[in-house]
Amino acid sequence: MTDRTDGTDGTGGTDGTDEADEMDGTGGTDGETERAARARRLAAWHGAERTLARGPAEVRIAERLAALTTALTADTASYDGDGWVDIYGGGIVEELERRVAELLGMEAAAFFPTGTMAQQVALRSWAGRTGSPVVALHPLAHLDMHERDAYLTVSGLRAVRPTSEPRPPTAEEIRGLDEPFGTLALELPLRDAGFVLPEWDELVAAVAAARERDAVVHFDGARLWECTAHFGRELPEIAALADSVYVSFYKSLGGLSGAALAGPETLVTEARAWRHRYGGQLFQQWPVALAALDGLDRELPRLPSYVAHARVVAEALRTAFTAAGVGWSRVHPEVPHTHQFQVWLPYPAAVLDEAGVRLAEETRTVLFRRWREPGPPGLAMTELTVASSALEWTADDVTAAANAFLDRARELMAVRELTDGDG
Repeated sequence: MTDRTDGTDGTGGTDGTDEADEMDGTGGTDGETERAARARRLAAWHGAERTLARGPAEVRIAERLAALTTALTADTASYDGDGWVDIYGGGIVEELERRVAELLGMEAAAFFPTGTMAQQVALRSWAGRTGSPVVALHPLAHLDMHERDAYLTVSGLRAVRPTSEPRPPTAEEIRGLDEPFGTLALELPLRDAGFVLPEWDELVAAVAAARERDAVVHFDGARLWECTAHFGRELPEIAALADSVYVSFYKSLGGLSGAALAGPETLVTEARAWRHRYGGQLFQQWPVALAALDGLDRELPRLPSYVAHARVVAEALRTAFTAAGVGWSRVHPEVPHTHQFQVWLPYPAAVLDEAGVRLAEETRTVLFRRWREPGPPGLAMTELTVASSALEWTADDVTAAANAFLDRARELMAVRELTDGDG
């Protein structure tokens, strides 16, 4: 599978575009043009007074440092700023691991610098324990789409596919796999299908089907934090379905980076050994751990309100697109399962990117960030995140911003068509 940028909306902590990936590093005219375009985007986003989510790509270094300082001195902080920094783990890193294990109701958790590393360690550890190198996973899973096939090339595992439909696999599809597998890996939510989740009974049945096949279950729960509203269950009950769970600290929680792998004490002990072998035993991680703990204190309790408001935003966008006579548009899912969802519009991605920057520059409002064309040419998609700053937006605010965005997109299309006609 082709590895591509992990995100499209520029919100980073909630999975925004990695702006660094857009820099080709080759210099010359193309490189200079893109650097100028990137600087313009970031300036427009940073200067916005109204946005649905504030992304880390648009935050200046001094602002991020100030936020960390505030986290240390906040009255609600559950950690001691006078404590010692970590050396190869320990201290604040151990505190973070304890918090995650407790939140998920697991025996133990190990901190990892990246989610990719956490996933690989989990899968290879389970392969050793089950005696099977075969992993059942969806072809749209993060393991395939965004990790450069690490489970294949680094860990020597291989995949079987319960389904290729853009939704989580069903119990029947898992039971129907025509060869044995040792681990079922489920991404919750399935991001590249539109941040979609199964219903609770469907998830329970899928896990039971894997158990019937003598397989263990691993949750790619990078965004598990915001799944509680859809399932109507708390985190420990959700995590209890799996043998191991990976969670992210920068997706949804607004951390700097980092992840954790949670599960039985014996698995986590083994994972720590593999973390060292993979180069993940970093000398110091206290800034990342501090940002993660702050996210658990500050953002985690708010996520249900973001999910609820995402449904308001999605409905307002659908209404605005219909009223504006957009020939083909889609909000997917129609009722978001989490606080993130897809928006599709019948314009080239470059046009929509420029429309978004102009809207930010001219009105200091950011509605959408980066767009791409994963489907037919001329049909573009963006991922929209609803976070704390969105709670101030009413449905009328969303409608007004959508109309202003569409006005600029249509103006740009008219110019493009005129130019093409003249050519």
